[in-house]
Amino acid sequence: MIWTLLLTSTIFIIVGFVITENNAKYLLAGYNTMSEKDKKQVDIKTYIGFFRKFHLFLGVSNLILGLIFTYLIDKTIGGIFLVTYPILAYIYLAVGSLKYYKRTNSKQNKIGVIILLITLVFVGGLLISGIKEDQLIVNTDSIEFEGNYGEILTSNQITSIKLVNKLPNISLKTNGFAMGDIKKGFFKTENGEVIKLILNANNKPFILFIKSDGKKIYYSAKKESSKKILIEIKQLLPNIIYE
Repeated sequence: MIWTLLLTSTIFIIVGFVITENNAKYLLAGYNTMSEKDKKQVDIKTYIGFFRKFHLFLGVSNLILGLIFTYLIDKTIGGIFLVTYPILAYIYLAVGSLKYYKRTNSKQNKIGVIILLITLVFVGGLLISGIKEDQLIVNTDSIEFEGNYGEILTSNQITSIKLVNKLPNISLKTNGFAMGDIKKGFFKTENGEVIKLILNANNKPFILFIKSDGKKIYYSAKKESSKKILIEIKQLLPNIIYE
């Protein structure tokens, strides 16, 4: 997380210095596609000053607030901040840019604001869906994992179940959601194995389900202990091998 914060914050600061009055006609998004007539309607000199101060503030505040949220409050909150703060900041930039136009209307900026708002709503929906706890439901003949990466396993599809205190070393996320301690979806380990994680929190031990095809699912609830969940599974599915 800290490397992501450092990288994004550095990029924001660099952008603030890279764009100048002289190269804006080539590098400044929106402005570089305007006709010469429309460019004359923009107070580009004053705007570049505003643009630079905005990105310097964004870079510094992104790093400081990101570190506070992630390491002093909660990793998940830090992850949400990392995704949503830049979008909110650029909505402010787009709205604030309107006053640098000599004419009262800027169609491009208004379209930009609308796109950013739509993006914010979309990202917010993904975050809510990802953070929501995916329950594990135990039936007399099957186990159901809820959520976007959930599935139903019959007792015949489960080779064994056990508690583990450590996850394999993860090299990358192949298809899933990861935000702080919450990890859901498919991840590749350092030895090349693809596993499914449905971790609502970093609550150890984790429950490891080994399927009949050799694939593995690691699960943890947000509040309920894995030991308690395993006792319930044993009661309803006694024929499965428990290691």
